[in-house]
Amino acid sequence: MRIIIIGAGAVGSYLAERLSAEGQDVVVIEDDERSAHHLQSRIDALVLVGNGASTTLLEDAGAARADLLIAVSNNDGANVLACHAGKEIGAKTTIARIEEPELREGADLLGVDVIIDPSATAAEELAEIVGFGGPSEMVQFAEGKLVMVGGVVGPNAPITMGPLSLLRLRSADWGWVVAALVRDGQTIVAHGDTEVHSGDHALVMTTEDKVERATKLIGLTRRHIDRTIIMGGTRLAVLATARLLDSGLDVVLVDEDAERAAKLADKYPKALVIVGDPTDPEVLASLDLGPKDVALGLTGWDEVNVLSCLVAKASGAGMVISRFNRIPYVRLLAGVGIDAAVSSRLMAASAILRFVRQGKVEQVATFSDTDAEAIEIEVSEGSEAVGKTLLELALPIGVIIGGISRQETTFVPDGSTVVRAGDHIIFFALPRDIERSAALFTK
Repeated sequence: MRIIIIGAGAVGSYLAERLSAEGQDVVVIEDDERSAHHLQSRIDALVLVGNGASTTLLEDAGAARADLLIAVSNNDGANVLACHAGKEIGAKTTIARIEEPELREGADLLGVDVIIDPSATAAEELAEIVGFGGPSEMVQFAEGKLVMVGGVVGPNAPITMGPLSLLRLRSADWGWVVAALVRDGQTIVAHGDTEVHSGDHALVMTTEDKVERATKLIGLTRRHIDRTIIMGGTRLAVLATARLLDSGLDVVLVDEDAERAAKLADKYPKALVIVGDPTDPEVLASLDLGPKDVALGLTGWDEVNVLSCLVAKASGAGMVISRFNRIPYVRLLAGVGIDAAVSSRLMAASAILRFVRQGKVEQVATFSDTDAEAIEIEVSEGSEAVGKTLLELALPIGVIIGGISRQETTFVPDGSTVVRAGDHIIFFALPRDIERSAALFTK
């Protein structure tokens, strides 16, 4: 697939690295020469320096034969213009990151096929995690009827009491499946003989009515959150504030910029806004943090987010969640007391990868500490999978089927489940097995 990426910032560079590593034909356009050269030294793809909306540059990048043009620079207007120019030249599908609501209206008339807003998506995930008060991930599939719950397995968790096949035999109404474990930085796709260890990062698929059971299975304790401390005044912090206030939680905003804090106080009179350094123990100690408080590190700096979360945890907060840009940081977070993490990079990747994967892909979920993906795909009439049981499909060893949505029924399948045309299958796969697995469900 020919893919053109406009902008080599946090989102664009991550997508370029991930897609080029998969063997996709990637071209990146970046107007900052230093950023372009830095990215070129890290990836096996062509990086051009210049304006991504330039017709001449887009022609040089091969827009006429591009399957996908992704405009994710920090300038909404430039992203729209790049999509418009690319579409005029011949790009098949265009995706633009647009944060300004005014620019979204009519964007389709200017050649934008898909609009993404990673910060808005991250704010929604934060509200889900805070609302449930325990898991580090909660990813919804099949319109919310299936949920992938993630978390670090606790000591003496039920899921550690023997191989997974034995655990499922003990449960008459099990309704869950362990999709994968991340252990010491390595991804293990779970099977019947897999044994789960305390400290593993487990990803469990279940139905929407059994989410609480899944969290208990992992050994997570559900926290009842009353108050949220949001540290930082970024757009993500603002969006999260709105979502959490709407959910009925008390919100405290901490930002060291007095002018920005004043604007936040005017915009959200129901929130308590404090001018102060979120990494200062005295500032957080003044809030008398307790087990029903959750602290969110949402500044634009990874180091500040991690440190402010650690200070909040040491000051008594029951749960802390950090925003991050640099994905290698995530493997260190759980070990130092960070309960969960969110990333605009991963949100953007999840939104965009569904257009890269073959077949009728409805959704793709990516994760912070593994390059595996969870994919929701509709089974095509006449595909190889139709009429076969999951056992007969002979799926690659690195693949597991987590759930099926079929008309009005949603369930976690077993090996005897027969695949039907029109089923929405959610499967978890390592990168090497994604294309082969998707092909089974695609005509």
